[in-house]
Amino acid sequence: QVEQYVGEIKGGLRPTMKLTVIGMVHSKPKSFSVTLLCDPVDASKDVGLLFTVNFSEKSITRNARIAGKWGREEKTIPYFPFTAGDTFKMELLCEHQQIRVLVDGRQLCDFTHRIQPLNLVKALRISGDIKLTKVA
Repeated sequence: QVEQYVGEIKGGLRPTMKLTVIGMVHSKPKSFSVTLLCDPVDASKDVGLLFTVNFSEKSITRNARIAGKWGREEKTIPYFPFTAGDTFKMELLCEHQQIRVLVDGRQLCDFTHRIQPLNLVKALRISGDIKLTKVA
């Protein structure tokens, strides 16, 4: 069963805002993604951050789509924080220049904002091989 969650970010994304995702990875996961969308209904609109976790490659890819075009992928991570069957807590901290991603309290990566103004980013979408326990 693939989880699919879409939630509105009231008033849009802004610095000092924190999004928390708590969940459990499936026992045989392929991938999951956390997406910051400019339009929760029209998925072809701009994407502030697409954060994709790939278990077979143990990779985490970040990207953004502006005016219909995907930008340069960012893949560098210091470690792979997700384990099949384990729970995790992921925090997206919105700062002035970037989104800082922490998993279980450890910093994983930063993603420099590509969409300005930030409040154009209005929704959070989570989908893939995880079971969500809390999104805040």
